[in-house]
Amino acid sequence: MALEVSVLSPKEIIFEGQVKSLIVPGEQGVFELLSFHKRILSRLISGTLVVDGQSIYIRRGVIKVNQNIVTVLVEE
Repeated sequence: MALEVSVLSPKEIIFEGQVKSLIVPGEQGVFELLSFHKRILSRLISGTLVVDGQSIYIRRGVIKVNQNIVTVLVEE
């Protein structure tokens, strides 16, 4: 089962789709999300989101994970 990921900025939808993994720069360190990850709400710091090997640079943001649905709100 894949993660349903939406990466959104105030101006646009940066990415939407199903992915196998998502790596994010959390405040406590970089972490990876896979299918069936537990619920989480976390702030993100400047760094790179890696969406199935594709890199997206962010300044900071917030991530919410709930039942394989991932929403990432970011500043570009």
